[in-house]
Amino acid sequence: MKNKTIAALLLSFVSLFASSAFAAEKETFSLIHVKDLSTLLSDKAAKVAVYDANNAETRKHDGVIPGAKLLTDYKKYDVAKVLPSDKDTKLVFYCANTKCMASHEAAKRATEAGYKDVAVMSDGIQGWVKAGQPTQKL
Repeated sequence: MKNKTIAALLLSFVSLFASSAFAAEKETFSLIHVKDLSTLLSDKAAKVAVYDANNAETRKHDGVIPGAKLLTDYKKYDVAKVLPSDKDTKLVFYCANTKCMASHEAAKRATEAGYKDVAVMSDGIQGWVKAGQPTQKL
């Protein structure tokens, strides 16, 4: 009985440690919503760069957020060429909608490169459109 209790405690400890390590690994950027990005973009003093991680078809259908820079490949973009040299610049990535993870992948690359203030607008361009925000057609 004593061995089972010790084994159960050990298993709990290992599970807790593993889940904490996993949580720390995946929390490298913040999630924001349409209202948050809209507020950031309306603040002329804010230093923010917005990146569209969508494919050409989604961009053609839904448009893009005005001023957003288009990533040609969210998995392999050249961080040194695409992102600003100032690693304190607020970066916001978005893709199609809440189910799309391209923006998460692109944001992860930015945090791995040392950018400190990185966010994903989880609502995506479809949430942006649904909220009545302006878009630019390509």
